[in-house]
Amino acid sequence: MAAGLCPRLRVFVASSRPLLAARSGALPQPLRRAGPAMPLAARARRGLGSSTAADPLAEDFATASDLRFESPLEVVKYPDPVLRARNKRISTFDANLRALADEMFDVMYKTDGIGLSAPQVGVNVQLMVFNPAGVKGEGEEIVLVNPVVYKSAKRLLVFEEGCLSFPGIYGNVLRPESVKIEAQDVTGAKIKVKLSGLPARVFQHEFDHLLGILFFDRMTMDVLETVCEELKVSSGLECI
Repeated sequence: MAAGLCPRLRVFVASSRPLLAARSGALPQPLRRAGPAMPLAARARRGLGSSTAADPLAEDFATASDLRFESPLEVVKYPDPVLRARNKRISTFDANLRALADEMFDVMYKTDGIGLSAPQVGVNVQLMVFNPAGVKGEGEEIVLVNPVVYKSAKRLLVFEEGCLSFPGIYGNVLRPESVKIEAQDVTGAKIKVKLSGLPARVFQHEFDHLLGILFFDRMTMDVLETVCEELKVSSGLECI
């Protein structure tokens, strides 16, 4: 077994840091503590194995070229067009995919994040990694491939989010309290699980990246006004 690919199983824990990128002294609005996530951890943790998913629409699936990457990976910053590009589904679950997921975790920890999507490191495929604890060796390291949301809670919650592709920018985003998802793990095994609290929030942020949606797209006009100047300075974005 490759080193670092079998983290200890623990339930998700709530984190006091702003979502997906951290800053000191931030006070995000509280969420309910997430419930135990052992079923997800047992099935979606990083592991070994190889399989190939069904291929109903071959043109929608990533080729070996699409999955090629060079180390060390770096976080792509907005307005790089890769963040808006189409992200292909993955059908090959091999050592290269595991290596990509492993390096994404390394980048996430080095940049003080708790979630990262493949397009954020320049690879346009349906892959995300996250660990709500935000510290290597703590919490759960989850890899999700080809995720789909099939049900969202009606109750919506506001929480302050950041994004590694928008360093230093934070704003309140309204999202469903919980989601039910289908996905595959890094071995190709199918996953069907409900996420709530912090894991649900992190998942939804990263899932948006896989759809080419960025967190400021979800902000209300009032919130956008509070971060508009920062967006203009950091990325040249004319948001208002």
